[in-house]
Amino acid sequence: MHQWGSDFGSQPFAATQPTGDVIDLMMLQIGDQFDHFQINAHLAQGGMSDIYTARDLLTGNEVVLKIPNQMVSHDPALRERFQRELQVMKILNHPAVQKGLGSGHFNRMPYLVTELVEGRSLRDWITHEAPIPPEQALPIFKKAAEGIAYCHDHEVVHRDLKPENILVTRSGQPVILDFGLALTREGRRVTFANVTATPGTPDYMAPEQIEGQRGDPRTDQYALGTILYEMLSGKTPFTGDNPMSVLSQHLAGVLPRLDKEAPGISPQLAAVVAKSLQKNPDDRYATVRDFIQALDHPEQADLSLLKESSPEGTGIPFFRSPIFMVTVAGLIILLAVIVVVVVLSQTARVP
Repeated sequence: MHQWGSDFGSQPFAATQPTGDVIDLMMLQIGDQFDHFQINAHLAQGGMSDIYTARDLLTGNEVVLKIPNQMVSHDPALRERFQRELQVMKILNHPAVQKGLGSGHFNRMPYLVTELVEGRSLRDWITHEAPIPPEQALPIFKKAAEGIAYCHDHEVVHRDLKPENILVTRSGQPVILDFGLALTREGRRVTFANVTATPGTPDYMAPEQIEGQRGDPRTDQYALGTILYEMLSGKTPFTGDNPMSVLSQHLAGVLPRLDKEAPGISPQLAAVVAKSLQKNPDDRYATVRDFIQALDHPEQADLSLLKESSPEGTGIPFFRSPIFMVTVAGLIILLAVIVVVVVLSQTARVP
């Protein structure tokens, strides 16, 4: 069993780059001791970090360790992202938000400690059971949305909401994970190697995100609307053979009617979801709580928001329409930057 030293605590991460020998984090195995944590399992690996489950030897509690990969551990922007994620999780305390427990340094590299949430990912639920009946989907969804509304009350925008980042416990409590891309009112934009890029995951990105804007609570609302659409229908609103096609449709595609994609969904509920997915943020609900209230009273929905998918009723598939061709031209340069961030930000989670 290997044992590594560290200075665990809640101190801010060092602004300087690490010096001295760098220990190969790939050596961490089950049973290894990392500071006062004993590694139990390697939970996930992404472009930026490795995530482990571990036992805190001081308290006996099971926790999650998030450790940056060596390739990016010297990047000041990554270190700032880790610091921001910790700060965000410190100020949030809600049943639907994963709790941050602390931070530390391993050989002068930062790591995060969070609570271990036992549950099933929303992605797994959608994959195996969607379309999910509204009577099952809506209670879970509204709890998650309440968690995001709470974040917005504390001036935190998640910016990377997707089914992979939501776990559902046995008791039916959703828990939102991964605040690495979160934006606070005071926070500046953090990207890799000081390159301005667009963070997010194409299937759930709001048009303003794709255009490179910072985003606000209505950006999270768009992602929530996409998630609910997928829960109820088994598919995201916009699909394509490549990220560019998906992004183009988010920018200019006509939203397929949810009640046509998911039998049994009323036009009223479809219209409620459609309002959260409007291209212009000003046309969405003012707040996520307004979205939740609309779900509670679908009879008040504006049915004029429901449109047919074919542009102007021509029956022409969107990917062959002039709108698509013009949009693609504007996305070519942007996509080259987005792909790098998307690959780095996505983490394959084990349910």
